[in-house]
Amino acid sequence: MSHRIRTRGGRAAASVHTVHIPRPRGRRGAQPFVVVVPERPSLTREALGFLGRALWKGRRALAPTGFAVLAFAGTALLHAMAWWSGLVVAPLAVAPALWLGFVHFRRPTQGSAALWRVGLALLATVAFAWAALAAGFGPLAGPLELVWLLTWIAAQTAWLIVRRTH
Repeated sequence: MSHRIRTRGGRAAASVHTVHIPRPRGRRGAQPFVVVVPERPSLTREALGFLGRALWKGRRALAPTGFAVLAFAGTALLHAMAWWSGLVVAPLAVAPALWLGFVHFRRPTQGSAALWRVGLALLATVAFAWAALAAGFGPLAGPLELVWLLTWIAAQTAWLIVRRTH
């Protein structure tokens, strides 16, 4: 511990610190300034710290949630800056179907693997179509917010199932 700071009292929860301020150099009549730092963090700081630690601890399990929030904010920004950006994003909605056809042609499967591939392609198609529509019309236009919510729930559920089984 610094020679300027010393704790008064034993191991109390809120110990009091004494700070020795050296004599000012230069002007003799200058008053020293004192900075008071509270020993205990506020209740709000404690709650935010708890929430932050919990989110950091489960950051891998909450990856789809982060992507969903990022997509919502990104499409809102795209809509605000250039409404026509939805036309640029729209061709991405076809990409999952092309991927499914390519993968099924190269490595054909049956059973649950084929169902997971179809489900993933369908989920990605809905997500990209939502992104194109949200960039063009705004993420809160019409039923787009409900589509975003249902897509987010489906992606988060599938993510948790896949992470649990593998």
